[in-house]
Amino acid sequence: MMRTLIQTLLAPVVWVADKLGTSREVARDEAQQAEVDEACEALALYQFWSEPECIRVRREITRLGLSIETRDARLDPEHGQTLKEQGGKLQVPCLYIREASGEERWLYNAQRIIDYLRRHFGE
Repeated sequence: MMRTLIQTLLAPVVWVADKLGTSREVARDEAQQAEVDEACEALALYQFWSEPECIRVRREITRLGLSIETRDARLDPEHGQTLKEQGGKLQVPCLYIREASGEERWLYNAQRIIDYLRRHFGE
């Protein structure tokens, strides 16, 4: 209860730090960025806005210059339900991946998500 209250109160500070404290580290030309943006349409990050591990993943998304939809599983009950029913558990961060074959994957754990993003979108 106290942790949730603290996270809620610090959310605006976290947002500012997240936006201003992270710079893009990957440079792409326009065509390359368009390809990356298209690939990112098959991804969604299920997260809680002020959860530290989710912040880590969002910062990596910024560093890599990715446009990945974020879905707050705490604030939007529909996203929470989807994560629990389709992903198998209500745990964040979780990266939803729709493969080219149509197969759906749910990748849990911040470090595993970061490793996946670096492998697929890093230089």
